[in-house]
Amino acid sequence: MQLHPLTEAEAKEIVTWVYPEPYSFYNVEESEEVMREFLDGTYFSLRDGEDQLMGFFCYGKNAQVPAGRTAGMYEGEDVWDIGLGMKPELTGRGFGRSFLQKGIEFAVQRYSPRQLRLSIASFNKRAIKLYENMGFREVGSFPSKEVTFRVMTKDV
Repeated sequence: MQLHPLTEAEAKEIVTWVYPEPYSFYNVEESEEVMREFLDGTYFSLRDGEDQLMGFFCYGKNAQVPAGRTAGMYEGEDVWDIGLGMKPELTGRGFGRSFLQKGIEFAVQRYSPRQLRLSIASFNKRAIKLYENMGFREVGSFPSKEVTFRVMTKDV
């Protein structure tokens, strides 16, 4: 499995993904703005050994939730933000650890941060458990619309 810059075809596939409740929060509707962000060079796809799209990672400012910036949650030097999305059919099937590990390795190699940081909707207990098991620790939280986000960091 390797990460590659997200292609337009992959972006068009991602916007068709439909997550079940309560994860429907992560559904993305296609728009010019969404496609522009997906193709701005901060998004990368991860494909399996059979060349099937497993999901994506984004890094830097695009991995931040705007309300978290307003709340001052993204301060700090040498901290790199990571965001991710896994194909809905693959979630809950035991792929999370290896998937996230690839995204972490890529970030460390490409950006050389001291810490990685991610923001996760607090209702997403499954992802929070994975992140904790992989060494991320909660450092704060903030509200955004009707969802509270947890901010987690990991030393690398």
